[in-house]
Amino acid sequence: MEYLLKISCLFSLLYSISKLFKLILKRRNQSCYMLAYECFKPKEETKLDTDTCVRIILRNRNLGLEEFRFLLKAMVSSGIGENTHCPKIVLERRETCPTLKETYEEIDEIMFDTLDNLFKKTCFSPSEIDILVVNLSLFSPIPSLTSRIINRYKMREDVKVFNLAGMGCSASVVAIDLVQQLFKTHENSLGIVVSTEDLGSHWYLGKDKNMMLSNCLFRSGGCSMLLTNKTELKNKAILKLKHMERTLNGADDEAYNCCIQVEDEEGFAGFRLTKSLVKSAAKALTVNLQSVVPKILPVWELVRFFTVLLCNCIKKIRLKNIFSVFFSRSNVFEGGGINLKAGIEHFSIHPGGKAVIDGVGKGLRLNEYDLEPSRMALHRWGNTSSSGIWYALGYMEAKKRLKKGDRVLMISLGAGLKCNTCVWEVMRDLCDTNVWKDCIESYPPASVSNPFKEKYDWIHDDCLGFGRYDYSRLKLD
Repeated sequence: MEYLLKISCLFSLLYSISKLFKLILKRRNQSCYMLAYECFKPKEETKLDTDTCVRIILRNRNLGLEEFRFLLKAMVSSGIGENTHCPKIVLERRETCPTLKETYEEIDEIMFDTLDNLFKKTCFSPSEIDILVVNLSLFSPIPSLTSRIINRYKMREDVKVFNLAGMGCSASVVAIDLVQQLFKTHENSLGIVVSTEDLGSHWYLGKDKNMMLSNCLFRSGGCSMLLTNKTELKNKAILKLKHMERTLNGADDEAYNCCIQVEDEEGFAGFRLTKSLVKSAAKALTVNLQSVVPKILPVWELVRFFTVLLCNCIKKIRLKNIFSVFFSRSNVFEGGGINLKAGIEHFSIHPGGKAVIDGVGKGLRLNEYDLEPSRMALHRWGNTSSSGIWYALGYMEAKKRLKKGDRVLMISLGAGLKCNTCVWEVMRDLCDTNVWKDCIESYPPASVSNPFKEKYDWIHDDCLGFGRYDYSRLKLD
């Protein structure tokens, strides 16, 4: 009897060890590694310099002197430089009557150019891809864009495909989260995410100031990324996904309406960006970081922060109310001055505009070195929607900032209102000049101010407020 009991215990122990071993292997196979990413570099003939911007603005005869003055102010303070790009449909004066063919051409160029380069760089065949996710907010055709990619590259019949539409500038992180979740049930897989946006067929033609801002900020761009959970490819990976956090404040009416696609009073469709955008974004970011910060910061920094916060609470209120204040949302990032750089070396903030970068930087107490990648991405490429964070990452890599073991926090903000963050660990020293190859030596420039104010500040002259506005003075042939 004793012998049988020992045998039974031994089998139970072996079974437990086997289950534990399988669990460990399963968790290893659920890791999400990035093998490569490719940002889109538009053609030189699509460059949008100052004079070209003015020509495009003047074509809209719905605008008056006050609208011109507003746009001048917006351009000067946008943080966007002279070398961004816009779709050919706009440069060739066809934004008022875009065709489906032209929209396909705009998107195809971005998707196929980045995918061609991605397959070439990694030496993987399209037939090896198991998961394909495309995020593009404004254009959702039939057949889907994933089907278009599958047809172009003749991918397998069993590839898992997903199209994410209407997710806004934060959609790239959403797409990566989707791939990460799929990796948990699909072992030894390769996944591709394509992030871009359609601008040409959604160019705003009205004169609502809150809607004209989208034309000032958004530019052509996109990025394709190759991900895997294959442990044998770990040594080839450039990044490993450590943490992911998604926040959606869509239940708040103010947050929901601060960035929304609507028609103005004259029936022109476009994106309305309200003054409450920065405020709503700050709220979403605060909620998001409350969840992610305990996962990314070392224990000693959390202890220091809560100790300082507790001391501040004792000074301000009676002891019996400490805990209600201690855990309130409004106090998590106040008083103690939490230091994110205790657990993060680099920051890729959505380059949605100068105000967004400034606001996030101030709230998180980041210095100019931390904000430089996002500022330069905005200056060189503009707001490229969901792909913007990858241009910022590319800047860090081109500047040889990313060393093995470093952690990168990506912060993306989008309509909804959404705040999505993810933390990557750098797997090896990175030094690819990527899409920044031709200009990285000139960055950062001595000044990021653009020449709009210098060239067209005379539009503020009081004399222009009298009589009929003379368009000929601005004509540029």
